[in-house]
Amino acid sequence: MVASGTSGGLYIVATPIGNAQDITLRGLDILAQADVIACEDTRVTAKLLAIHGISRPLTPYHEHNASKAGPKLIKRLKDGEIVALVSDAGTPLVSDPGYKLICACLEEALAVIPLPGASSVLAALVVSGLPTDRFFFAGFLPPKSAARKRVLNEFTEIPGSLVFLESAKRLAASLADMAGVLGPRSTAVSREITKMFEETRRGSLDELAAHYRGAGPPKGEVTIVVGPFTEEPVSDAELDRLLVRALKGSTVRDAADAVTAATGLPRRRVYTRALEIKKSPE
Repeated sequence: MVASGTSGGLYIVATPIGNAQDITLRGLDILAQADVIACEDTRVTAKLLAIHGISRPLTPYHEHNASKAGPKLIKRLKDGEIVALVSDAGTPLVSDPGYKLICACLEEALAVIPLPGASSVLAALVVSGLPTDRFFFAGFLPPKSAARKRVLNEFTEIPGSLVFLESAKRLAASLADMAGVLGPRSTAVSREITKMFEETRRGSLDELAAHYRGAGPPKGEVTIVVGPFTEEPVSDAELDRLLVRALKGSTVRDAADAVTAATGLPRRRVYTRALEIKKSPE
C-alpha cells in the first residue's frame, strides 16, 4: 500500500557514513513510508532505523543476490509500491550495488528518485584543501601493486583532483605506488569521516606514504584525494638531462620513476622518453 502523498517508485536514499544524525529529514520520511527497504546488510540498516524509531520491512539486496532479488523488487515497483534502496553507509551506487536495479527500472519506465545526502567521496574532497571544481572518482584500486600501477597510469593526465577509496592495510603501499606513477602531488588522506576519531592528514604522496609505512595501518575507512595533474615547466632539454643522469646504473623503469617523482611530469611521457634515450646510439 502506497503511503498518502508519496508516489510509488524506487527511492535511492543516502544514509550516514558514520554519524547517525547525518541523514536528511526527507530520507527519514521515505524510509518510514517505504513498503520495503532494500539494503546491503539488514542488520546494519535495522540499527539505523532503530535509532530513528522506524520499523519497516527489510530485504537484502547486494552484489551476490542481485540477480534473484532484483526481479522481485521490480515486481513490487510495478505494483505501485514504495521501494527504498540504501547502502550500509553513504550514497547507494557509489562503490556500492544498485546499478543493475536502476537500469532495470529505467527499462520498465519505473520512477527512480534520488534522495541526496552523505558521501565519503564529497566529504573528503571538500576538506582536502585541493581543487574541487573538477574531480575524478576512481573507487578502489587493484590490491596487487603491478595492476595498481597499470590503472594509475590511466589517470596521470586527468586535469582534476583524483579521489580513491582504500583499505587501511593497503594504504601505505597504494600511496607509494601513487607517488611512483603520479609524482609528488599534494594529497589528503581522510579517515573515520564524521566519527569520533575523524582525521585528515595532508602532505605530498611520498611524505604520506612514508608516514603510514612507519605508523602502520590507521583505523577506520580511508578516502584519498590527490591533487590534479598540472604541466610542470620542465623543458625537453631539462627532461633529457635528468633522464641521462638517472639512466646511469639504473633500469629504464627505475630511472623513469625517479624523474617522475622529481618533476611531477606524467610517468607515461617520462618513461617513453627514457626508452628513446636508452635506444639512441648517441
